[in-house]
Amino acid sequence: MQRLSGLDASFLYLETPDQPLHVCSILELDTSTIPGGYDFHQLREALLLRIKAMPEFREKLADNRFNLDHPVWVEDADFDVDRHLHRIGLPAPGGPAELAEICGHLAALPLDRSRPLWEMWVIENIDGTDPRSGGPLVVLTKVHHAAVDGVTGANLLSQVCTTEADTPPPEPVQGAGTASDLEIALSGAVRFATRPLKLLNVLPTTANSVLDTVRRARAGRTMARPFAAPSTPFNANVTGRRNVAFTQLDLEDVKRIKDHFGVKVNDVVMALTSGALRSYLLERDQLPDSPLIAMVPVSVHDKTDRPGRNHVSGMFSRLETTIEDPAERLRAIANANSVAKQHSSAIAASLLQDWTQFAAPAVFGVAMRVYAASRLGEAKPVHNLVVSNVPGPQVPLYFLGAEVKAMYPLGPIFHGSGLNITVMSLTGRLNVGMVSCPELMPDLWELAEGFERALRELLDTVG
Repeated sequence: MQRLSGLDASFLYLETPDQPLHVCSILELDTSTIPGGYDFHQLREALLLRIKAMPEFREKLADNRFNLDHPVWVEDADFDVDRHLHRIGLPAPGGPAELAEICGHLAALPLDRSRPLWEMWVIENIDGTDPRSGGPLVVLTKVHHAAVDGVTGANLLSQVCTTEADTPPPEPVQGAGTASDLEIALSGAVRFATRPLKLLNVLPTTANSVLDTVRRARAGRTMARPFAAPSTPFNANVTGRRNVAFTQLDLEDVKRIKDHFGVKVNDVVMALTSGALRSYLLERDQLPDSPLIAMVPVSVHDKTDRPGRNHVSGMFSRLETTIEDPAERLRAIANANSVAKQHSSAIAASLLQDWTQFAAPAVFGVAMRVYAASRLGEAKPVHNLVVSNVPGPQVPLYFLGAEVKAMYPLGPIFHGSGLNITVMSLTGRLNVGMVSCPELMPDLWELAEGFERALRELLDTVG
């Protein structure tokens, strides 16, 4: 039995039918590299062997009304891979539009909490070709955010993927085991009783972070503040539907820009996002007079020893969308990011994890309902969108023998922040995945096309 941390569990408590909180990934695969060729049933058997070495894929939630603490992970004694692995075919012509439509539909479907919180959808008939003849294949993965953050999700995927097409499966690994209702309740009661002592340890750290932020604010050295973001069409309550779009850029072009301006890859990613959003909103006469604010997840896996699977903090970054010149915009973003990183680093890495440990499930639910209701008025959004940059391996990867040609990550969206842009670098390419809902951004593909234009604009400044 492994108990969820407060941050892990918060993604369960905040979930609603309109706001499913799982993360997805679209993998474009080359089946010609699979030893012996592609066969769905052989792929199923290969996946099952991998799952035997991945206990996280065999664990489900357990809870009861007498448990005063967060739920626990236990081994699913009735685990059946066929409840998680599904096979479908795209309608003709099987291009990007059809793929995005089916992926958006699948991304909107909630996961069954009575089973391990993941699904895998094998999608055939890409471009109207048969994967058994060496045609492409797409696999959509879904894992609940309670089970993974960006780093742990990438680690899980890396256990399914290998650097060789014919790598043998690893040895089986024992899971979390089982637990009775009494064990869950008793251990939960002990943890609940010790919360006041833990709270006393958190208060001084919180006070120091607040005082440091005040000092930085007086000196003008803070990150963008929450609730200062302007309103846009995608800053409204989300619906239960999802649409997705994706694009792929050359990582070498991004590095050329990085080296020319002496900035970070993440700065260029933010500048590309800013350029694409600026063009998108300008074309619709909807560009705000103040810069858009992005919430950027920050991994703290190497900075905290707290239990749980989500080890993440966040910083608020100005996208400088009011600046017309792309080079000037990139420099301003890099300067703002530098200040934001310093401010974020000064805040205790475990602060978010510690405070979520104390909040009861009802607190999260009430807070979300209040915020969702406030969106019906004139409340300012906490931030405009989420932008996440996940560095990936720069060597060829093979998913159960099929070479991975692209991997588009898709994060969750929230009431008031109905756009998520997640970027992953992989083998010389920058893969950009976008998620919204069609009621807020029916033309999401036009935003995706703006990334290529934003890249060309910056390359033109490099010469």
